[in-house]
Amino acid sequence: MLKLMFVPFRIAGGVIAGVLGKKLSGALWAVVDKRAPPQARYRRVSLGKLALALAIDGAVFRLVKGLVDHGTRVTFLRLTGRWPGAEAPPDIADAGKASTRQG
Repeated sequence: MLKLMFVPFRIAGGVIAGVLGKKLSGALWAVVDKRAPPQARYRRVSLGKLALALAIDGAVFRLVKGLVDHGTRVTFLRLTGRWPGAEAPPDIADAGKASTRQG
């Protein structure tokens, strides 16, 4: 049920991340070149600029998506009192359990 309640938050977060990522990526590319970033579908593109444009796009998208996803989860927690996901990565959660058992 909790997963179902979180779906609208996840959808809204995805839209927000897409818009913010596109704007930030475009702003970063403007520092590199005044023309629009090259796209893979065009025949005549500089492979170096294409690789750089794709790397910027990917890095920005991943960063913004992660931050927005975490933000939507924090908002969900504040509204419902429940966290939609795991509390910590498995290796950290396991380490915490091991230290509690010893102490």
